[in-house]
Amino acid sequence: MNLATIELAIAAPFVGSFLGVLVTRLPEGRTVVRGRSNCESCGTPLSPLELFPIASFLALRGRCRHCGASISAIHPAIEIAALIVTLWAATVSSGEHLFAGCVFGWTLLALALLDVRSAMVPLVLTIPLAGAGLLAARFAGQPPVMHLLGAAIGFALPASVWLWLRTRYALEVAALLAAIGAWVSWQGLPPVLTIGAALFLAGMFVPADDRAPDIRFVGASLAAAAWIGWLYGPFWSLP
Repeated sequence: MNLATIELAIAAPFVGSFLGVLVTRLPEGRTVVRGRSNCESCGTPLSPLELFPIASFLALRGRCRHCGASISAIHPAIEIAALIVTLWAATVSSGEHLFAGCVFGWTLLALALLDVRSAMVPLVLTIPLAGAGLLAARFAGQPPVMHLLGAAIGFALPASVWLWLRTRYALEVAALLAAIGAWVSWQGLPPVLTIGAALFLAGMFVPADDRAPDIRFVGASLAAAAWIGWLYGPFWSLP
């Protein structure tokens, strides 16, 4: 394990901690980057030691030190998941490619969780993700046109669904697929769509609530498929 991998592995749980805040606050319309973290039960501001990724949850045994209320397990779960993303990416890439893969994987993780929990794939994440994909392709020495085409085709595929349904979720999915195309190129879209369709069909057997019973897991399925496509697809083999 090289130094870059170690540094990213150390940073990953802290990134996951931020993603936990994003996933819980964004659907509620609360600020993500400003304001101190508080206990969700008693409202007491939390100290840095109480916010230390994974370790603080274990030390407090999953309960608030001030009121004894249970702390949502989603926070350590996302922190661990962010670390897994980093270590997984390190198995197939290194250096700048590893850093780019982590950024991609961490954002996909947040998008998948937001979709499953709140039936939303926010544009505030997918639009910057598309730009980051084009930049990553440029720095990796990949033909930009391949990734521009990927973004365009990715958006065009679900655009007809958006025009038909006229729902924000359909637009969000179109933007997500455009971002995915920017990262994996147009050549990487077919396997991503194939894997995503399989995951979506599997997700149909999972009970859902009343928030989005007919479209659940579309974004999460595409996010998971995009991660697999980035790691093992044709991106690195492009001329």
